[in-house]
Amino acid sequence: MRIVVVGAGAIGSLFGALLQRAGHDVTLVGRPNHVAAIVQHGLRLEGRTVGTFEVRATAELSPGFEADLCLLTVKTYDLDQASEVFGRAVSTPLPVAALENGLGVETTVEQSLESAAWRNAGQWIVRGINSIPATFVRPGVVRHTGEGELLLADYQSGRHADATAGVFRSAGVRVRVVSDRAIEVWRKVLVNAAINPVTADHRIANGVLLLDPYREQTLQLLREALTVARAEGMTFTDSEAEAELWRVVRATSDNRSSMLQDLEQGRRTEIDAISGAVLARGEAHGLELPATRRMVQRIHAKEPRRPA
Repeated sequence: MRIVVVGAGAIGSLFGALLQRAGHDVTLVGRPNHVAAIVQHGLRLEGRTVGTFEVRATAELSPGFEADLCLLTVKTYDLDQASEVFGRAVSTPLPVAALENGLGVETTVEQSLESAAWRNAGQWIVRGINSIPATFVRPGVVRHTGEGELLLADYQSGRHADATAGVFRSAGVRVRVVSDRAIEVWRKVLVNAAINPVTADHRIANGVLLLDPYREQTLQLLREALTVARAEGMTFTDSEAEAELWRVVRATSDNRSSMLQDLEQGRRTEIDAISGAVLARGEAHGLELPATRRMVQRIHAKEPRRPA
């Protein structure tokens, strides 16, 4: 199968290498320095998966590009532009698995693809909720840092999740197809809204969150996000949400969150798509979220200055 990975950073590169190893024809689309290193030396994986993989890589797609499946793994703040550019480059519509963090991903991808003249774009979208951790070490090198799984759900009337899951299973990836997309997205958002900002703010690995004062700060963020999830119709209990949070923290104890990695590499974070989206939806319901608001402000203050 011809697979294109748009936004091949840590997780996109990991999945691309695993799929290439399984015999698929993979093209990675990534940042120029990462692409140059892959072209010259191959893609190197460390950690739980070790090896050097000869994967095709490019910084941009040429018009008329053809593939059978797209993995969309860009940062959420690049999602609208990257989706539209991809939509204009491909010759015919194909299944698009969007693996970004945060809320509203499906809508953004749908609107961007329709701006690129795709008809009924929503039927081609598969929503991915990923918990398999990976770290970008340097251009051309990615570390597979822990266990996890990939959840897939069809968006709108599409019927592509099962086939996409089969592709990932062929590469040895743990994957499940789920029917209740909204609740699984929120389950991941609750965890991300609690873990990522605290680890990024204090520059600590996930496992340190088990210790005070980080533990209490993490719980404050979880509880605020939980009030918003319930206002949105989700039925998580306190005990269920906390159990999932600490399960993920322990399972990824040595991992440095994607938000922390972004700050360490001098990049913008996904705070707006995670905590910022929780804050916006909370405000729409008339909820006060002081800990979340304060954390959004703190992470923005640590990000590189954005162009005016």
